[in-house]
Amino acid sequence: MLEQRIVRWTQDWERQGWQKGRKEGLSEGRQKGEAEVVLRLLKRKHGPLPAWAKERVRAADAEQLLIWAERVLTAEGLDEIFAD
Repeated sequence: MLEQRIVRWTQDWERQGWQKGRKEGLSEGRQKGEAEVVLRLLKRKHGPLPAWAKERVRAADAEQLLIWAERVLTAEGLDEIFAD
């Protein structure tokens, strides 16, 4: 009886860990995809990007990436896009 409970608890913990990992993995994957889109837009409009711009985009969260993506449409230069 105790052995069955331990097995069930272990299975529940594994399932919870897998679900948490999957959820976090999807979020991380989405952020990476959005960052790549912003990088492509920047490169298309402004040419080759400096390393600092690439690093900043790859480190940004999803909300910041959306802000920068919108700024790409109207900004004259990288300084306008990354202005805080």
